[in-house]
Amino acid sequence: MHHIADLSVLNSCRRAHGAGYQHGDRKGCLRGTRETVLSEIESWARDFKKSPVFWLNGLAGTGKSTIAQTVSERVFADGLLGASFFCSRDFEDRSDLRFVFPTLAFQLAHKYPPFRSVLVPLLRSNPDIVHESLMSQMGKLIVEPLKSADIWTVVVIDALDECMDEEPSSAILSVLGRFVEQIPKVKFFITGRPEPRIKTGFRFPLLVDSTDIFILHDIHPSLIENDIRLFLKHELSEVARRHRLERWPRDEHIDLLCRRAGGLFVYAVATVRFLDSRIHLPERRLEVIVNLPEHTVHEGKTRFNSKATLDSLYTSILETAFSENEEDAEVDSKVRSTIGAAVLVVNPLPSSGIAELIGLDPQEVTQFFMLLQSLLTFGEDPSQPVKPFHKSFPDFITDPSRCTETRFLISPENLHLELAMSCLRLMDDGLERNLLSLSDYALNSEVRDLKARISDRISDALRYACRFWHSHLTKTESDVADVIPLLRVFLEEKFLAWLEVVSVLGAVGGAIVGLEQLIAWLHEVSRNEELLDTVRDYYHFLRTFFEPISVSATHIYHSALELSPLSSIVRRWYYCQRHSTFPRVVIGTEESWGEGIIIPGKDRHLSHTWSPCGQFIAAQSRKAVEIRDSLSFKLLSTLKLTKPISDGYVNLLAYSTDGRSIASLSDTSLIIWDIQKGGLVNETYRSCAGCTFLVWSLVGCPYI
Repeated sequence: MHHIADLSVLNSCRRAHGAGYQHGDRKGCLRGTRETVLSEIESWARDFKKSPVFWLNGLAGTGKSTIAQTVSERVFADGLLGASFFCSRDFEDRSDLRFVFPTLAFQLAHKYPPFRSVLVPLLRSNPDIVHESLMSQMGKLIVEPLKSADIWTVVVIDALDECMDEEPSSAILSVLGRFVEQIPKVKFFITGRPEPRIKTGFRFPLLVDSTDIFILHDIHPSLIENDIRLFLKHELSEVARRHRLERWPRDEHIDLLCRRAGGLFVYAVATVRFLDSRIHLPERRLEVIVNLPEHTVHEGKTRFNSKATLDSLYTSILETAFSENEEDAEVDSKVRSTIGAAVLVVNPLPSSGIAELIGLDPQEVTQFFMLLQSLLTFGEDPSQPVKPFHKSFPDFITDPSRCTETRFLISPENLHLELAMSCLRLMDDGLERNLLSLSDYALNSEVRDLKARISDRISDALRYACRFWHSHLTKTESDVADVIPLLRVFLEEKFLAWLEVVSVLGAVGGAIVGLEQLIAWLHEVSRNEELLDTVRDYYHFLRTFFEPISVSATHIYHSALELSPLSSIVRRWYYCQRHSTFPRVVIGTEESWGEGIIIPGKDRHLSHTWSPCGQFIAAQSRKAVEIRDSLSFKLLSTLKLTKPISDGYVNLLAYSTDGRSIASLSDTSLIIWDIQKGGLVNETYRSCAGCTFLVWSLVGCPYI
């Protein structure tokens, strides 16, 4: 019974789904290839006297993720793999740094009972730890349980560069550097492009002496070419077998393809996918590749030699797929919309969902994807999401210096605007009051068939639109006149119906962030004061009633709307939607939204301040600074002082303008913390009277 209860606690923890090596359709290295690098990594993984961190450094297209998959499989077979996280910018949670440590902890707890016995009580007491700083997450979720469990294990983190991180140096690596010496029995295998923030992260003093580095693109070209040749021979022999071809391809074709690959495994993989067409003859498609020019000035950003023509391969695949429509501007527009949706959506959608989102015929969209199966993963199961087969393709198709065929070039800003308008139209058509036919006063958790109702009545596209419409809208900066009427209709007619959906989807927190982004966008781009006032009012509504709306979609009308101030815009537009049988507040309703706030806590708070975005509140006592969620007041992080503040007082507690750091200035100290990483940046204890300090302005969000 205890084991079942523990698993229930673990399963309720927020984490990135599908991040482990065993999920998805990733393939490992072909047997006999990449033996040099695999041998070195396996030797490192089995020898715990070697450095605790291994960085596989490789440019785009060199096969890092394939190697990471193989390493995970082999280390798992040895019984050493504790957890793995394959980052991906195609998925919202797998590109969010906040999910890395909770997901790794979840996997470690399932594998090691001693680890689980420490982690589960922590999660029971603090289930929202995913919102805390990375430093706090790793310390509580990873380091403390590992110390208690005393286990030898390997952790794999693939494609770290695909996690969104605005820090000048990797936040994950900064945190890892602070803790790695405390868990000497744990090894971390990390892959990533040599981007500046990743390179800087591995240069931290705490990591530089603890890391082995293997530069994948520095392997001797002859070794890489032999591996690519072996891969091509094996894969194309399978293509020949399926298509019943004899003595195909010829050796000279393999030689040519190896030269064209120029050390890029992604070129070889794309070539195989192009040749292995469901609707075209492989011989004819091979002729297309053979007739490509030997060199082009518009190549991929990864260049190994003058024969590496990844961009020309992508261009040729697109031109071949749509050769019959060269003069058809309407088809070209549909193709751009279809490809653009596949590469720009925040979370992947199946082909039917993409068709509904962009308003095209599902069969037409399916046909486009079938023609592009060498560039996009598109399975026979229509419910499976469509994704770029490699991240180099979205980079190519959105870069005018690389994709020189304007028929296919995608303008991200234009497509984001199209997607935003499509989302707003979809919500206007599909949302209605009590879409799921929920009983009055029902809590979401009490609706036993809630998942079935969501699946039956809210399509993939409508679910996507409700969660991400603001993500697309706020990425546009010009030509927004056409979207403003759609936005106005949504705010005046569909806002509460939208909140019902985000409530049952468990996405109210994302809706808060979306409205914050929308406020900033309206202020900076649209400058529409009428809409800005409306969204500010709606933001206050959602922030004030965050808890009841999160747990019950019906309480949007029963309690939140009834308790809204008499002069609020949300009340003006939507009060008529309340049933006459609902309870009413006869006296005591506020006239307007209040700005006051009470911060709970046992110790007297000497000072408090809002974060620039308005999402967090920092409050300082004599011993620590507490950071709380401004909606629920839940404690998210505690930044402890080395020495308590004595009888003096806090002159200033302020966030940096970018919200990443916080400074405390008192009579006797100046302390600066890095909020994301949770650690001290600077700490000075002395008399500050008469000193001049450069401190940050004490400001809230300028748009709210």
